[in-house]
Amino acid sequence: MQAKYCYRFPHPSVTSDCVVFAFDGKELFVLLIERGNEPYKGYWAFPGGFMEIDEPAENTAVRELKEETGLSISKIQQLQAFSAVHRDPRERVVSIIFYSLMKFKDRNVSGCDDATKAQWFKINNLPKLAFDHDKAFIMIKHRLKTKLQFEPEDTEYHEDPFSSEEINKIISIL
Repeated sequence: MQAKYCYRFPHPSVTSDCVVFAFDGKELFVLLIERGNEPYKGYWAFPGGFMEIDEPAENTAVRELKEETGLSISKIQQLQAFSAVHRDPRERVVSIIFYSLMKFKDRNVSGCDDATKAQWFKINNLPKLAFDHDKAFIMIKHRLKTKLQFEPEDTEYHEDPFSSEEINKIISIL
């Protein structure tokens, strides 16, 4: 039996976005997708999309990342929700942003699903981003830098942990 939800009052849609950083030993990159649909068709954005009624926000972020870029990751951390009233011209949308940091080793990606392209960009050379992703990216960089400075032991997101030297280099880039 499928659940049916009926509400007397309007309610927002919820999306999850995934900001993936990759470090190659010298430079720090972020993964973006080129949007294939309106709004902001042709603009770059974080991989993400609308939450299914029966899935947690974290699962949405991981699912959308895989669908739009082909990249599979399992460990992400929640940053915060972005809920400005007019942040999405389609409807009232609240986005929950997640992020991850990994080593840049054979991280091939390609645009899939509703993403025309997927590409790694140096973090200090990003194109104009869709929605409020420019604002969100500033906050995410700050959060990652703070986490690396004060909780470096909590950066083992993947099978290949970062050395102290690598962490210090990432901090200096951020």
